Amino acid sequence: MENNLREQVLQHVRSEIISGHSAPGSMYSVPSLAVTLGVSTTPVREALLELARSGLIEPLRNRGFRVVAPTLAQLRNLFDMRELLEVYAAEVVALKRKKDLSSLKDAADYVAKTVENNDVSSYLEADRRFHLLLTEQADNELLKGTVMSLRDQMRLYGISSDAGRERQRDSVSEHYRIIELAEIGDVQGLSQLLKHHIRSWQPIFTEALLQSIRS
Repeated sequence: MENNLREQVLQHVRSEIISGHSAPGSMYSVPSLAVTLGVSTTPVREALLELARSGLIEPLRNRGFRVVAPTLAQLRNLFDMRELLEVYAAEVVALKRKKDLSSLKDAADYVAKTVENNDVSSYLEADRRFHLLLTEQADNELLKGTVMSLRDQMRLYGISSDAGRERQRDSVSEHYRIIELAEIGDVQGLSQLLKHHIRSWQPIFTEALLQSIRS
């Protein structure tokens, strides 16, 4: 039960931070957040400590946790590493002789539903789940953990902008195509599509981050 609550708190706060709803410098207090979410302080503290380990927030003695300001260099580095590792993981999956990608179809359906409902918060979790399930198919726990850690560190500033919502809509068909290419073992096609799938977000996030820095 506590682990489930901790995961719910983790998803809630992570979504607020990576989407830009909690701006750099914003504070999270364990007692206040526990009251807001209607849970005990233990899962809240554990969730915030995990987010601190990922670098999204930093603990301040007797004050709580402060949202850390991202940099353009960090954003570029995250995109570079994500492309490198996520494409590699997908290629491993494509080359497998025996694979069951049925769970990916359900995940892609959920992504499509969140876009149809214009639910950005749910889109973030649905997209994360799709790529988690895809990476899991590579059967490499270290690779999966690294890929998901990189994704969880990325600030998705601009996700709710007009360009961000258009990109969400475009990503729907891409998720289904990723599954198709992985199933038939088209490594080259899958690699090209996934690079586009990842990198198409970079100018959107970069512009939004620049605006945040200027303001």
